[in-house]
Formats: sequence, C-alpha cells, structure tokens
Amino acid sequence: MKENRQQKILEIIKREEVYTQEGLLQKLKEEGFEVTQATVSRDIKKLNLVKKLTPEGKYIYSSQEAEETEKHHGKFRSMFAETVIGVDHAINIVVLKCHVGMANAACASFDLMSWDGVVGTIAGDDTVFVLMRTEQQAMEFQKEMEAMIGR
Repeated sequence: MKENRQQKILEIIKREEVYTQEGLLQKLKEEGFEVTQATVSRDIKKLNLVKKLTPEGKYIYSSQEAEETEKHHGKFRSMFAETVIGVDHAINIVVLKCHVGMANAACASFDLMSWDGVVGTIAGDDTVFVLMRTEQQAMEFQKEMEAMIGR
C-alpha cells in the first residue's frame, strides 16, 4: 500500500503541477488513497521531493531523481554535440563517429541515459556502436542523434 501510494505521488507530480502538501493530499484522495496530511508529509520526506521554481515564479513539487536526470540530460547533450561528428546506421546498429579519443566518454555518458530500443553499446577510440532492437528504431534513433549534433 505504501509503495503504491508513493509511486502514485511520483506519477502525480510528474504529470501536473502540485504546489502544496494539501494539494497533493487532495490529488491522492481523487486517486482513491485515504491518507492524512502527516502521511503525505512523511512520503514527501521519504521520496526526497524538493520544491522547484517554475518559469511562472511558482514553486512545485519535483523528485530529486527527475532533477538529476534533467541535469544529466543537459550535460549529455552538450558533451554529445561537441564529441560526435557523424551518425549512421546499418540494419539495427547505429554508429556514432567521434573525435579521436572521445568515444569512451560519449559512450559512458550515453549509457547513463535511458533510450527506448537500445539493447547495448560498445565503444572504441573514435566509434560507438549502439545496438537497437529493430531497424525502425535504429532509423528513428539516427535522426534523433543527427538533430542533437545539428545535422
């Protein structure tokens, strides 16, 4: 029950802006969870939720995990754009061509991200192979990677 409730809290704050504990309590009740404000407070603490400032100047609940993922995505995109010089694919394998000596760094950073359809990666000195589940996913992934490097 506790795990289900905490998972529901994460779902709620991911899909909509929640400003207060009372607001979160109300959303949980709408989802069928009968809880007290003290329980919500403990869940917030257990889940390490933080208040994040929106562009509109309001504070909303956010998970630190989501914050870290967002931060890593930004670093990855920046490093990726500077490191990768070309992208191609053959059947279900995507090849990332990198500056000499940079493939391991690009691959390690890449592996920390969760990409749909990626089975695994392997890096050499200037090349990363990304094994995709299907040819269609490889084509889509190639386009996404090309957009990231500005091609």
